[in-house]
Amino acid sequence: MTLWAVLPGGIDDPAAPSGGNRYDRTVLSLLPDVHEIAVPGSWPSPAPAARTALGRALADIPDGSGVLIDGLVGCGVPEILEPHAERLRLIVLVHLPLSDETGLAPDVAAGLRARERRALHLAATVVATSSAAADSIKTMHDLVRVEVAPPGVDPAPLTVPGPTGRRLLCVAAVSPRKGQDLLAGALENDLAGLDWQCTFAGAIIKPVPHSDPRLRFAGPLHGGALDEAYGEADLFVLASRAETYGMVVTEALARGIPVLATNVGGVPEALGTAPDGTRPGLLIPPDDRPALAAALRSWLTDAALRDRLRAAARSRRETLPRWSATASALSAICEGAPR
Repeated sequence: MTLWAVLPGGIDDPAAPSGGNRYDRTVLSLLPDVHEIAVPGSWPSPAPAARTALGRALADIPDGSGVLIDGLVGCGVPEILEPHAERLRLIVLVHLPLSDETGLAPDVAAGLRARERRALHLAATVVATSSAAADSIKTMHDLVRVEVAPPGVDPAPLTVPGPTGRRLLCVAAVSPRKGQDLLAGALENDLAGLDWQCTFAGAIIKPVPHSDPRLRFAGPLHGGALDEAYGEADLFVLASRAETYGMVVTEALARGIPVLATNVGGVPEALGTAPDGTRPGLLIPPDDRPALAAALRSWLTDAALRDRLRAAARSRRETLPRWSATASALSAICEGAPR
């Protein structure tokens, strides 16, 4: 049976990579008989032309079809989904609840939350990318059930660690939600006397003021350039204020790189533990620069800690989920009977 997939128009735009786009593209490439519809627009608040295009795209899908809709496209426009909710089996994949984006005005967040609630109650099935995200979405929108299809990760070569652990890497769009301002502030203001360098790989949505030349904002990296950045990293740092999973965490672990991250959403699931129960990194509270600085100081000054975390990361590497498992899980969800 054909699965229809409604996606953001920029899903394959290398200038604007995102975890949601990477998830969609990777999983859909592994599923048989998928008909993709990419709809350009400023989702989740599109202009009239994009709204019309989405409505026409849905109207052209045959009755009874299963339609996987990326939440960025569908969750903000319940009035466009509603005419098709009875004749199509709508499956909404929520990468991040719309109102969880950092920096939204309270009235804007409330409006997005209300629209998303309407959209998800029109869906036959709602899918999240981590158990934590599923629980949050269920509670937020009073849903009976939210399915889970966690991301996988591609195998990658082990990174050779440096002796001092000074090479830090953050891979994420530079935005308030990803917390690069906290990381840059901790390094530049609290740890200036220590030996470190930090590379930020990701599209710069909101620049972070800084003056220390050891802070390098490289912009979006792809392919070999991104592999090279991982290959030259000793510690991966993700200071996000909100995160449903954190695929970059498992991408680092696939290379045996320990992770320092905030304890938000599905990040603890992504980090996981080695077979012996050891955590392959450090978790700190979100939006807490002193805690971030303290954890970085420990990493940079404690060789025994670095050795323990590296050993755990290499062990965790062997148990990471693969994309084939994600594709199987999502395929089973999409083929399920309507609730």
